[in-house]
Amino acid sequence: MKLHPETKAIRTQVSRSGEREHSVPVYLTSSFTFDSAEQARALFANEIEGNIYSRYSNPNTDEFIAKICQLEGAEDGLAAASGMAAIFGCLAGLLKQGDHVLASRSLFGSSHQILSQILPKWGISFTYADALKTEEWASLVKPNTKVLFLETPSNPGLDIIDLEWACSFAKEHNLISIIDNCFATPVLQRPIEFGADLVQHSATKYIDGQGRAIGGVIVGRKNLIDEIRFFMRHTGPSLSPFNSWLFSKSLETLSIRIEKHCDNAEKIADYLDNHSSVMSVRYPFHHTHPQQELAKKQMERGGGVVCFEPKGGLEKAVQIMDKLTLLSRSANLGDTRTIVTHPATTTHSKLTEEERNAVGISPGLIRIAVGLENANDIIADLDQALGT
Repeated sequence: MKLHPETKAIRTQVSRSGEREHSVPVYLTSSFTFDSAEQARALFANEIEGNIYSRYSNPNTDEFIAKICQLEGAEDGLAAASGMAAIFGCLAGLLKQGDHVLASRSLFGSSHQILSQILPKWGISFTYADALKTEEWASLVKPNTKVLFLETPSNPGLDIIDLEWACSFAKEHNLISIIDNCFATPVLQRPIEFGADLVQHSATKYIDGQGRAIGGVIVGRKNLIDEIRFFMRHTGPSLSPFNSWLFSKSLETLSIRIEKHCDNAEKIADYLDNHSSVMSVRYPFHHTHPQQELAKKQMERGGGVVCFEPKGGLEKAVQIMDKLTLLSRSANLGDTRTIVTHPATTTHSKLTEEERNAVGISPGLIRIAVGLENANDIIADLDQALGT
């Protein structure tokens, strides 16, 4: 029987124990026992499958990974202690001294720090490519380029990269394509269907969906996951069984939550577009987005993040942030509660002004991670904060 993604997220489970539980329990154990010395030997020799140590695997983590693999259409996967651990694990597990990364310019601030400040310590270099100037990408590929690392939609500017073209480009140049799919989730976008080798998520965001836990996940081609698995097993950025259990249960409601996020975000984008104090609005499926048609080609809907630029720049943005009474001022996203962020002074503050300008992060840009509240209540709080 061919099941729909939301059904797979609910019905994929590890085997029940002798207690015949309907909901999988939390396996809070650091290690597992062996039936015999021979079984222990065979497990450590990778001749048979089974749990050894929760840094390696755990039933809760296995279930979480299996669900993400089902949703993304991946062969294999790994869980990580955070979204950034997943990104670093991808890169560090695949790259060596002398390698080069080609990356989209619009990236989350910590991803930029890994590329610009951390990997160079081990002789790994990088070059940024402009998402809107794909004709220049071929000239940026070097003989030692090994990875193409992309984020689409990007954080926070919501730039869209043509996944079909980009994954074809990676194959043409013998590059490993890694796609950060955090903003879209597999409900709205599945990069592997466009030819991506690996897909990464910060499970902290929409996968958890309730601002409770930190985690990450990597899925994709089994041979590449095996390389990354060696690095992660021996360096230890493992996801706890409890957080794995939380994320696995959250995936059962991901589809319905994402629909509500999108419904609300569309209403917020329309509201902001018609407000006299707003200079510009960006939302992937909104008519104001320059890549609206591309977004509709590769995404089911526009997602839960809206960005806007108020008239009055930084001073007005700060006033708006401070006047909010219902919405949360925070640096997270993907929560049930709407979160408003000022990227230039928080999530992307470590970038230089020139670097921020290059990716569309102006001093007044505000990012709204639209939650699940009644849309009219979200609008009412924005309305009183924006003023006239």
